[in-house]
Amino acid sequence: MDQKTIPVNRVLLSGLLLLTVACSSDHQEEPIAQSPATPAASATAVTGERIEAADETPGEWLTHGRTYGEQRFSPLASINDGNIEDLGLAWYAELPTDRGIETTPLMADGKLFATASWGHVLAYDAKTGEELWHFDPEVPKDYGVRACCDVVNRGAALWGDNVYAASLDGRLHALDRDTGEVVWQVDTRINTTDAYTVTGAPRIVNGKVVIGNGGAEMSVRGYVTAYDAVTGEQAWRFFTVPGNPADGFEDETQKRIAETWTGEWWENGKGGGTAWDSFAFDPELNLLYIGVGNGASWNQKIRSPEGGDNLFISSIVAVDADTGEYAWHYQTTPGDHWDYTATQHMILAELPIEGEERKVLMQAPKNGFFYVVDRATGELLSADKYMPVTWATHVDMETGRPVEAPGMRDGSADTVVSPGPSGAHNWHPMTYSPDTGLVYIPAKSSSAIYADNFHTLERDAVWHINFDPGLMVGIPDEVPASARAAIGKQALAAELIAWDPIKGEAVWTKPRGYYSGSGLLSTHGNLLFQGDLAGAFSAFAADSGDELWSYPVQGGVMASPITYTIDDEQYVAVAQGWGGETGLPFGSVSGPQNMINISRLLVFKLGASEELPEVPVAEQILEADGIELASSEFVESGRGLFNLYCAVCHGGNAISAGLIPDLRYRIKDVEPAWQAIVMEGGLAANGMPAWKEYLTADEADLIKEYVKHEAVLGAKRGERRLVRAE
Repeated sequence: MDQKTIPVNRVLLSGLLLLTVACSSDHQEEPIAQSPATPAASATAVTGERIEAADETPGEWLTHGRTYGEQRFSPLASINDGNIEDLGLAWYAELPTDRGIETTPLMADGKLFATASWGHVLAYDAKTGEELWHFDPEVPKDYGVRACCDVVNRGAALWGDNVYAASLDGRLHALDRDTGEVVWQVDTRINTTDAYTVTGAPRIVNGKVVIGNGGAEMSVRGYVTAYDAVTGEQAWRFFTVPGNPADGFEDETQKRIAETWTGEWWENGKGGGTAWDSFAFDPELNLLYIGVGNGASWNQKIRSPEGGDNLFISSIVAVDADTGEYAWHYQTTPGDHWDYTATQHMILAELPIEGEERKVLMQAPKNGFFYVVDRATGELLSADKYMPVTWATHVDMETGRPVEAPGMRDGSADTVVSPGPSGAHNWHPMTYSPDTGLVYIPAKSSSAIYADNFHTLERDAVWHINFDPGLMVGIPDEVPASARAAIGKQALAAELIAWDPIKGEAVWTKPRGYYSGSGLLSTHGNLLFQGDLAGAFSAFAADSGDELWSYPVQGGVMASPITYTIDDEQYVAVAQGWGGETGLPFGSVSGPQNMINISRLLVFKLGASEELPEVPVAEQILEADGIELASSEFVESGRGLFNLYCAVCHGGNAISAGLIPDLRYRIKDVEPAWQAIVMEGGLAANGMPAWKEYLTADEADLIKEYVKHEAVLGAKRGERRLVRAE
């Protein structure tokens, strides 16, 4: 692997997790057919017309947001605010992976489809829960080192008689809906040297499978690709940031946006701008809307040293759905410096704005402003703060640009910026209810320090490809002590906001615990469903926010619920499993760090009484007897290396949040094999890569000394944790 593709501060994915390794696949430009040619579509084939008519068959959930407009609102009302107390567990299924679960299930023709981490795809009988088939993409576990924010997957797509889903290593699969057999697969990566990943759900519009990718933190150039749903042939590709001018620009749009960049961005991070999650589609306008992510590096002084808007990072971009040609854009954070992606959920609706019915697109991106945009033209209609914001005072409605507060780009270690890189709203989908006229946002408070941190290490070529140099942020315990109070656990507080998009204000809010509640579902039954990281799945009154029902599900919930009907009975389904970008680095401030992670698909209906099995747990006490400590000089050197290479997975201050082994508890056992594991990849099959090309043996030992130091400190504090019993 080329040195410049190794992620420096978002690495060391799996540590000591006991996972099985699978075979990798070679890069393929052309689709690979792995079963007989796709037959003619059946009478139950999913089509664009069927998705557009979703309200005529409200018992199905055919696409990621139920409709092309991604409102995540269901007209079903058999389960409602008057009988929600009778909702019980109908069935559950154990998912095959124990990492973060972010899938939105789909339901068509009595079958329920869900994905799990790495890109597993599963089909169930939607009424009984019987597993019908399971597709394992067999992603090599050490490929996870390329994923900035866990090995998650947000869902599948349906079209014709196939299911479409992407695996972490960039392969897009078309699977037979009845059998799970591979119809075709294509490698979506433009090369195999850059750290491209796919964690988002495909969308299918006009017979084309649309998929983006992740990797901006790892120095990649973002793009979106459309493939023919039947053959897998590439239909079009839209690059979200310009490439190296010396190579020539792909089109006039790329030439134009290159004028908003300076320096050698194609070397200093390759631009970033990955479209790793959100899409929406307007069939009447035939426009596909793309949510574009942050720049690489995060620090604009490195990425584009003389400034500039750096299009299309942190932007909403509309393109022709048939050709991928640019139509319009709106940039939420020009020249983004803080990881303020615009990949967050977009919703299409019709709203009365100043007495005129307008076709709008609504988004609450990371930067803390709620945007209402005319989706035909890109005209900004409103932009209001929905959470605490310090980086900008307001958005100028004449120019459409934010008015930045003084000093926010200075790179001072004394400046606390809100929101932080996890945002005021992250990937968790919001919902819009036409009944209440409100958008419901799974928001959170966050803040951080973005300090210029120019290093003189020999590995600067590696260092600059990430969000550094220019960052002392991301892990709250690693910022200066004077600022920890502003960005500690209390700042990572979740809120559920009922937002009036016309008035630009909150109607009601509810505190929701640590970090962020799950994605959302609203229904015609005046219900709003959401899970939390404390292990509850709850229903609220959509009009008032009153909690009406809650079910203990034994583990954290991040994913978004759906609802459907079988035999005239309404069901509510949600997947659970904690992880993602907070499940790895935030161990020392994590609310659920002592919760046993469980990955399941849970399905509820009225009058059901299925019970979840008890999960046997054991308590481990951190013991450090016999650990010999090195001098403080060695420990401090090890601290810096640990924070650079290890903390993003194994946790700040070496305190794991639970998904990845806590090295403090294992250090006495693994110390004899430390060099073999860290330098030689002794546990590569488990996801822990070899670092001999990026660390010296002496540096690996320094990291070990730091872990030993933290183990002793934790033992003195009497630390203990819960683990699943053998």
